[in-house]
Amino acid sequence: MVERPEHPPRHEMMTWPDVDKLIDILLPQLRSVGSFGGMVMITRGGVIPGGLLAESLKIEHLLTAAVDFPATANLAGLMAWPSFLQFPDSALLEGRTVLIIDDVWGSGRTSTAVRERVLSSGATPYTCVLHFNPYRSLFKKLKPNFYGAVTDAYVIYPWESDRGTRGMRMFSPEPEAN
Repeated sequence: MVERPEHPPRHEMMTWPDVDKLIDILLPQLRSVGSFGGMVMITRGGVIPGGLLAESLKIEHLLTAAVDFPATANLAGLMAWPSFLQFPDSALLEGRTVLIIDDVWGSGRTSTAVRERVLSSGATPYTCVLHFNPYRSLFKKLKPNFYGAVTDAYVIYPWESDRGTRGMRMFSPEPEAN
């Protein structure tokens, strides 16, 4: 999606009941795979949905991954390799079926980078997000294995109260509350 000044991106504010509905949508999909031997929560966005899903799915082997991409506005920068600030040791992943959790798949770079690293550790990875934005994804033939909803909006989750409407233009449309 190309953002044009005359058409700012749509914003959508999620409530806790909205998140509960997305978790309820994801659970049967995830259970269809069977059990997961572990979970990698992508910080920070995947920590809360990961905790909710881990509790419901009774996943006890919880790990985190922190990924950093260089800040840039040009297309070449979007293709830059990530830096892994934190990532589980391969021995903790090898031979496991691993659920990778994040809040949203926008460009898809973070989930894809973590998926590839989990795969190279000898695990079987599955990606899962609350929201999938196919309009922003850099991967036209790749999408998360599981997602609760498709969106074209900039999503604000209830645990992101510090983020609120920061960065919105003064005359942007009001965020939609679900």
